Amino acid sequence: MKAAVLHEFDEKLEKSQFVVYEDVPDPRIEGPNDVIVRIGGAGVCRTDLHIIEGLWRNNSDVQLPYIMGHENAGWIEEIGPAVTGFKVGDPVICHPLVTSGHCLACRRGNDMHAEESAFPGVNVNGGYAELLKTGQRSLIKLPKTLAPKDVAPYTDAGLTAYRACKKAATHLLPGQYVVVIGVGGLGHIGVQVLRAMCAARIIAVDRSDDALELAGKCGADFTVRATGDQVEQVLAMTGGHGAEAVIDFVGEGSAISEGLAMTRNDGAYYIVGYGGKLEIPTIDMITSEKRIIGNLVGTYPELVELMALADQGKVHLSTAEYRLQDANQALLDLHHGKIHGRGVLIP
Repeated sequence: MKAAVLHEFDEKLEKSQFVVYEDVPDPRIEGPNDVIVRIGGAGVCRTDLHIIEGLWRNNSDVQLPYIMGHENAGWIEEIGPAVTGFKVGDPVICHPLVTSGHCLACRRGNDMHAEESAFPGVNVNGGYAELLKTGQRSLIKLPKTLAPKDVAPYTDAGLTAYRACKKAATHLLPGQYVVVIGVGGLGHIGVQVLRAMCAARIIAVDRSDDALELAGKCGADFTVRATGDQVEQVLAMTGGHGAEAVIDFVGEGSAISEGLAMTRNDGAYYIVGYGGKLEIPTIDMITSEKRIIGNLVGTYPELVELMALADQGKVHLSTAEYRLQDANQALLDLHHGKIHGRGVLIP
């Protein structure tokens, strides 16, 4: 099969070619619950750039060369002998983690904290290819309304945004405020999830006019351009107190300190984006009683819930499509901020 393969790290992302489009062996059924999926779409994620930078070397057992791509959807190509409920040709979306389901975390539904797991595109070969090996427990059948290429990025970007926004929505009341920092590939999904799940007023913050325009279309009540006075603008909008919830899809640079400053006392700051460092004096934590909440990719049931919202037309993805052989261009466009929404590779 053809695949876009990562052969070496590029810590400064200076090269014009990150991956090599080449022939590699097809994945094979090895276990009774294995499934081979013919890729219909593979999302291009900022995590892929972090992998290229080498940031994941100490957090996953990445052995080069290997194939990135952890946001995958397509059609079942082959199934293991113990697989039931699925057949060849079924359109599916893949939860990003492959687990056995036997450990306590899995039995509680928290597969992302499984004692043993494979994460295609992160620690094993992923979906920047024509075929992907995954497991039955990771598969969700797609309704006829949703095409694999249109929903692939939901498996990480959408699911992570959904998990964070679902947490926030449980305590947001009508008349309260929620701030979304960064309205790119994750943030524009987050705005839609918040709009669908709560009645709080949504403030979108971004430095890109195009991103803010997209945020407005996705349901944001107010937009703030990040030109240096965004904290003051948000505080003025919220009566000087800050928002009850701030969801930070950037997680680096000044966004962290600004996000905390936008969070009112007894409010919650949800950190989704990463790459920066969180520092806050303990006395400020005590006197403000702010809550800082980390967010990993969501659960299998949460991906089912997100697909229900997509099927109902309440959440949609803004995507830019690339051929698999153009994976380098997609990665470069993402790196240089030219993709508004999510990039998708199509074999």
